[in-house]
Amino acid sequence: MKNETKCIHEGWKPSQGEPRQLPVYQSTTFKYDTSDYMGKLFDLEAEGYFYTRLQNPTNDAVAAKICALEGGYAAMLTSSGQAANFFAIFNICEAGDHFISSSAIYGGTYNLFGVTLKKMGIECTFVDLNISEEDLLKEIKPNTKAIFGETITNPTVNVFDFEKWARVAHKVGVPLIVDNTFATPINCRPFEFGADIVTHSTTKYMDGHGVAVGGCIVDSGNFDWSKYPDKFPGLTTPDESYHGITYTERFGKGAYITKATAQLMRDLGSIQSPQNAFYLNLGLETLHLRMARHCENALKIAKFLSNHEKVSWVHYAGLESDPNYELAKKYLPNGTCGVLAFGVKGDRAKQNKFMDSLKLIYIATHVADGKTCLLHPASHTHRQLTDEQLKEAGISPDLIRLSVGIENADDLIEDLRQALELI
Repeated sequence: MKNETKCIHEGWKPSQGEPRQLPVYQSTTFKYDTSDYMGKLFDLEAEGYFYTRLQNPTNDAVAAKICALEGGYAAMLTSSGQAANFFAIFNICEAGDHFISSSAIYGGTYNLFGVTLKKMGIECTFVDLNISEEDLLKEIKPNTKAIFGETITNPTVNVFDFEKWARVAHKVGVPLIVDNTFATPINCRPFEFGADIVTHSTTKYMDGHGVAVGGCIVDSGNFDWSKYPDKFPGLTTPDESYHGITYTERFGKGAYITKATAQLMRDLGSIQSPQNAFYLNLGLETLHLRMARHCENALKIAKFLSNHEKVSWVHYAGLESDPNYELAKKYLPNGTCGVLAFGVKGDRAKQNKFMDSLKLIYIATHVADGKTCLLHPASHTHRQLTDEQLKEAGISPDLIRLSVGIENADDLIEDLRQALELI
């Protein structure tokens, strides 16, 4: 099946007499006839559900749909995109370990990696998105366990050069983890370009309506953890909290997601609620339709802003003049996303005047849903970063992030025009 069909038919596959639509299994627990069978579930010797903090049938059906869209082997839902990125790293890193991340990532992820994980004894080295392969190799340490990046960076909307980063990751025997939130598997499937693990904030385009927070981790099944037993002991040596199970031996390609579910979700509990998973599934059914409209509208608006005298610059990889245009053609030939970045001429007061004068477009923390919204990252989402960190992330003081929705593009352009005329 093509992805357009997978959006509708993957995940929940009803048999005779079952509901066509995905049911919400709104239950904390599940009943079994014998004590022995329940024991086997806790020992990971049998399949089934026993507590929704770990797994739930609604969640698993939606995770299976996202897995199919990405072309992965196994997937799990989390309570948020932040939880997905945390689990993706923490599943293979522990105190004393190190990983590398592009510095051009979402501010919340930057803080998670640079502050919170640091408190847990996990070191992250941030590097420039355009670093050379030679210089990236120099950042590798004996305790490096992963490399991380974003398909389309938030909020600078640059395009990740998958093949360059994947070559380095695989040369030194670590997985490449990529946050594919902005592109979605409709516009990019990172596994096809060398990524090993993909994360999502499903809160964004996948939900599409801004009603449910969630995240997802998808494992390609391609990275051979058993090839590096000393580097990934959590997967390749016995887990005493599960009676000595060795995940790679017992679950093969499913080792990574099984460990993240059985160990991290068990202990940390960042599960997505079944009701939110139900909402997410509704959003996924129209994802392929919405992404095309987001991209169409964003390109029209990027062209309008590029030609406006009060706009100093515009970044959108769909523009032929954009430095990311060739990378976008290579990795995202059907379009990038609906998010663009631009600067308004003048000082902060004029930028605020412009944003405050918009009538249709919202000032909102959110991004990547059906309604157009914008914000000023240096004042909002990346407010916790220092000036030096903002510079490392490529975020200029005048950068405005515009998330273009699925309204009529002419109405959005008219709103932008009238607000620009007032400064």
